[in-house]
Amino acid sequence: MVIRIGLTGGIAAGKSTVSRRLGELGATIIDYDALARQVVEPGGVALQRIVDVFGPEAVGADGKLDRTWLAERVFGEHADPHARQRLDAIEHPLIYELAKRIDMQTARQNSSAVIVHDIPLLAEVLHDLPFSFDHIVTVEAPESIRIERMIRTRGMDRAQAQARIASQSKRSARIAMADTVVDSNVDVKTMLARVDSLYATWRDEASASGR
Repeated sequence: MVIRIGLTGGIAAGKSTVSRRLGELGATIIDYDALARQVVEPGGVALQRIVDVFGPEAVGADGKLDRTWLAERVFGEHADPHARQRLDAIEHPLIYELAKRIDMQTARQNSSAVIVHDIPLLAEVLHDLPFSFDHIVTVEAPESIRIERMIRTRGMDRAQAQARIASQSKRSARIAMADTVVDSNVDVKTMLARVDSLYATWRDEASASGR
């Protein structure tokens, strides 16, 4: 039986490191950030809808989505409070359709696969997804650590980092829906050992269910 994992975490908490490790171990990773980039590629229906809703400035001179411009209008200090909902309404159905296609193809090819749906905003969209999960994992670190990571690695200032955190679900909501919390405020070796152990457990579940 296929084991489906919902993987989430606050921005800059270390979710990408966990996701990458699971991929190395053999899990199929469905990266919703990557799908979000795919659906707004030039010529696609989502990009035109974004222009219709947010204006032609959403597209740069190269014909691609101007992510910085759009992020300021969706997550910025002076963003319209409904901007996020309008963007989600454009992108999410297209992302879910792509994810469903990948999931079903993987399940057909390997009936005991571990499929990880890497979804940054899982707490906000859980009930909209065309999937149910056998386990939900959230990767967490203190907000102060996450802010420093965003400043150091993403070129954000402190206000931008705080605004991005404020735009996401609260830590308490992620923990409430998860059955596993991975603490990334430890050394990398310890965190990856935890991930390895989780994956081994899921593989055993998949194999046992298929007998």
